[in-house]
Amino acid sequence: MVKTSKFCQRNRSYVVVGNISRLVKFLASPMVLSVLCLTALGDSAIAYSDVPQKLITSEKQTKTKITQSPNLTQPKPTLIPKPPAPPLQGVIYYGNQISLNGRILPGAWLQRRLKAGQLTTYISDAAIKQFIGVDLLNSNIPTKQPIQWYSSATKPPILVSTFAGGYRYLDMTNFAKTSGWQMQVQGNTLVISIPNAKITDITQTKESLIERITVNLDRPTPWQVNQEPLVKQNQPLSDDPSNPVPKPAAPTTRDWTITLNGIADPVLIQRYTPPPSPVENIPTPAPFPENILKQMDQGQQNPPPSLEVPPPPPPPLIKQVQVVNNQTIIRLQVPVGLAPLVSTVPNPNRLHIDVRSDTLLPRAITWASGLNWRQQYVNLGQERFPVVWLEINPRTVGLKIKPILTNSNTLEGTAPLLQTAQQQLAVAAINGGYFNRNNRLPLGAIRRDGQWLSSPILNRGAIAWNDSGQFYMGRLALLENLITPNNQKLPILTLNSGYVQSGIARYTPAWGANYSPLTDNEIILTVQKNQIINQLPAGKVDQSTFPIPVDGYLLTLRGNGTNMASLLPVGSSVRIESSTTPAEFSNYPHILGAGPLLVQNRQIVLNAKGEQFSNAFIVQKAIRSAICKTTTGNLMIAAVHSRVGGAGPTLAEHAQLMQQMGCVDALNLDGGSSTSLYLGGQLLDRFPNTAARVHNGIGIFLQPR
Repeated sequence: MVKTSKFCQRNRSYVVVGNISRLVKFLASPMVLSVLCLTALGDSAIAYSDVPQKLITSEKQTKTKITQSPNLTQPKPTLIPKPPAPPLQGVIYYGNQISLNGRILPGAWLQRRLKAGQLTTYISDAAIKQFIGVDLLNSNIPTKQPIQWYSSATKPPILVSTFAGGYRYLDMTNFAKTSGWQMQVQGNTLVISIPNAKITDITQTKESLIERITVNLDRPTPWQVNQEPLVKQNQPLSDDPSNPVPKPAAPTTRDWTITLNGIADPVLIQRYTPPPSPVENIPTPAPFPENILKQMDQGQQNPPPSLEVPPPPPPPLIKQVQVVNNQTIIRLQVPVGLAPLVSTVPNPNRLHIDVRSDTLLPRAITWASGLNWRQQYVNLGQERFPVVWLEINPRTVGLKIKPILTNSNTLEGTAPLLQTAQQQLAVAAINGGYFNRNNRLPLGAIRRDGQWLSSPILNRGAIAWNDSGQFYMGRLALLENLITPNNQKLPILTLNSGYVQSGIARYTPAWGANYSPLTDNEIILTVQKNQIINQLPAGKVDQSTFPIPVDGYLLTLRGNGTNMASLLPVGSSVRIESSTTPAEFSNYPHILGAGPLLVQNRQIVLNAKGEQFSNAFIVQKAIRSAICKTTTGNLMIAAVHSRVGGAGPTLAEHAQLMQQMGCVDALNLDGGSSTSLYLGGQLLDRFPNTAARVHNGIGIFLQPR
């Protein structure tokens, strides 16, 4: 739910459009005003969706003036819980919320007092990239970060960076002074006041088949770009009830917004204000001609000359320009397959928005010791695929790799990877295995710190690793048997899994405190200290729950498995035998399953059919995630998005890409809208509002010593 601001609640009849020297007030209907207010709050709503909404106790306010400027903007109430203190010497204030000219945004920051007494302000690179528009350039030194922001590309400014608590912070002290910012600390919030720019002109040109929008500014100003979700266009219902209703037409355009901290000239607002929708006049039907049959017969004998109807013109690229809360919002309507690439130019200050099919900028950034961020297009025959990946040296001191789950108390649940990674203080992460989106339960292997949380299914691909930097990939099966008092072996088909089949399933405390039957007419056996203490019929789904003993487990008999109830009377002593196939998997404390397996020993071994994936899944072109071991023994986690001018890779193309990128062993992970690659407070490969909720992932944790 999105809450309207006090401004929207009080002013129901007009909107104020600001200029540095004047205010323009125009009438607006309540509906239009609501749309404008919701638009202004859009970014905040998206930002809040990734952070728990809990009110925290306000703290003592402390002010740090960077430059003298009157009327410092006051932030809205703090709504984001304060994070743990960054493990750095000299930190006196810190938080994970930024007020940028009154707009509340999520972003990690801290202030340190150095030995010389100088107070320095640091902001995470993710925050300045997303909300200021600073471009991070290539760097092979983790403590130095070249940037581009209305500056020379040949002699870029270099900011000092430091790593702490899962974030990479950039020293913004001198940058803020040079840019005329004023900053103060207010509780959990770093309040930044930036002089508003004046937008003097917006033009559109075409250069080498690329549409370019140029925004002229009187000074450098922050900008943000956001991708709106695709909206399917409805088609009219069929007049013939015997014919099926046609499916909605696939959208041909996507809306984007470019938000600038500046006020556009009213002439520009008027120029790019869409005209009101015309009211259709329904003509009065003409009298029915008496000689209609004769006219139709003559028309067939003398058909009119063929007239070619010209195709409708493409929709305008700039959909609207408006000013809301001293911000200019440029709304774009971009054909699907294209996207805006925003860059800044100094002297004079300009913003270039190029609409093109290849917007991924090549990058190679040593983000932290043992952690490199890379992105570029990878060619596969005639196709070009945008690939974003992290290369991790697992032998780095203080670096750990572990499966991460949405909820530490139960296996049920999903959340955005961005949220899960931040809550668990992971430095980096990628989405992991499959799950049931309806009941939010796992569908594959998860083993952490030597404990099985969920069993593999269908002999699908999995990756195993230890804390010494060793990895193993293959197709995994977990073999569990229940041994009865007379040494009879009863196979246990699944452990803590959402994959339901006839037979015996087992549920441990890792599942949660209770178990609710997933199918009708199950028989539930409670095992405590290796003894069956209860046997009960479960009845219908969702009609009962059964507590899982902390020193035992539940056995669920489904379908034909209920016939085995007589072999397991109350009071019987039982034990579990467990092994893996291949046996090598048993040697590793951490395992995560997904599939299919792509590469093994540098050879493509793709066999999706053998791992029981559907035909539709096998041939589908989709965005995909992968994890692989490289020739240097490093780990690579990668996101592959749609090819230039087309859809994402097939599984076969995905395997070829991983092989080409130097993978010795590679595993496909859950993909599509689940694909998410996280680093230090941001998703590297997509906008957060386009990423689906996921059940689990693989987290990278780094605590330098």
